[in-house]
Amino acid sequence: MLELGPISTTLARDSDSSMSSDTCSSFSRLSFDATTTLTAATDFFGTENLALKPHRSSDFAYSVIRSKKSALTYRDFSLHRRIGSGDIGTVYLCSLRSPDSDSSSSSSSSTSCVYAMKVVDKEALALKKKEPRAEMERKILKMLDHPFLPTLYAEFEASHFSCIVMEYCSGGDLHSLRHKQPNRRFSLSSARFYAAEVLVALEYLHMLGIIYRDLKPENVLVRSDGHIMLSDFDLSLCSDAIPAVESPDSSPVPESISTPSYARPRPSTLTPFSCLSNRLFRSRKVQTLSPNRLFVAEPVAARSCSFVGTHEYVAPEVASGRSHGNAVDWWAFGIFLYEMIYGRTPFAAPSNETTLRSIVKSPLTFPTSTPCSALEGHARDLISGFLNKDPERRLGSKRGAADVKKHPFFKGINLALIRSLRPPMVPGLRRQNTTPFCHAKSDDQNKNNGQSGAFDYF
Repeated sequence: MLELGPISTTLARDSDSSMSSDTCSSFSRLSFDATTTLTAATDFFGTENLALKPHRSSDFAYSVIRSKKSALTYRDFSLHRRIGSGDIGTVYLCSLRSPDSDSSSSSSSSTSCVYAMKVVDKEALALKKKEPRAEMERKILKMLDHPFLPTLYAEFEASHFSCIVMEYCSGGDLHSLRHKQPNRRFSLSSARFYAAEVLVALEYLHMLGIIYRDLKPENVLVRSDGHIMLSDFDLSLCSDAIPAVESPDSSPVPESISTPSYARPRPSTLTPFSCLSNRLFRSRKVQTLSPNRLFVAEPVAARSCSFVGTHEYVAPEVASGRSHGNAVDWWAFGIFLYEMIYGRTPFAAPSNETTLRSIVKSPLTFPTSTPCSALEGHARDLISGFLNKDPERRLGSKRGAADVKKHPFFKGINLALIRSLRPPMVPGLRRQNTTPFCHAKSDDQNKNNGQSGAFDYF
């Protein structure tokens, strides 16, 4: 079992796949660009200050946390092993201690719920001037309540450590899962399923005015039921999205010949869409919309000059040092889908500098000149729409998921009910019908104490 004492020796290991820089033009490493000074973290920690999450009403692991009468501290948890390490913190597999257990033993109950605890060394973070990134992630986690996004179960501090407790995803991440597939790439049907769930998650984030800015397979985790969960929001940008409903008689902006019919720009005439506080929308309003109306909520006005992301996934406007907005998420979506289907990213090069140059200047190509099936043809068309180097003409940049959902690649998938679909099989995953990961106590908890990839299988 791990204690908080020695954790500091393993914290804040820089990830080779991330970059950080405080300027627009530097291509060394990426960091979050906080345009405004974030307020200090609240002095009150624990579950009593976290809003209820309706999507977690049937989550037993969440209800166990919520049932605690007093604020949780690090003494309430047993840390079993490290399961991930990133640029601003380290993630541990943990479980709640039984009330009658001592500090040197695991839970004495026959079953226990396990969680993921992200531990951040605030002193190390201060030295690297990355406190705003940790605060941004905490702020965003408090806003989220969605089946494909993480839920903040608890938060507390211990000495100079800041800890957040979230759901543990036992299926690993899509990067490691891809390497377990034949030829290290997903089938078209599996790639389409995961892309559809990522699309639904991105739509929700953009509806809240959150630009993700770090979409990649490593950050798409697989839950115990086989569905996905996006992770790592320290590079995200918070803005505002103006929800609206497109009128059936609205006139779209004239299109060029090369613009697909599904990728129409945002119309100039929109019907205002009322919303609740905290940017949560009345589902009753959506249900009363006529079928030919289109709900649009995309943070099109958001702008940032920070150089953030992962080299192979950054958009051309970021790679060239220009300001960027919501369109960077749709570019990353295209890279993500390309890698899932073809086993590599389209602009990867031997060095980071060459990769960035390729992103800006090289045309998009595919492994073969012609697709093998109609579905692959739709996939290529979708990827080409996402990987338009002009952010103003990029698929999704104007009306977001509302345009993307209409693409033939997703035909036949009921995105509103995608949680009811059976996910692709995950090797070694004992699939559960519910989202919480609770298991019988076994010797497996004490194995594999060494470092592993983020949320690896075990």
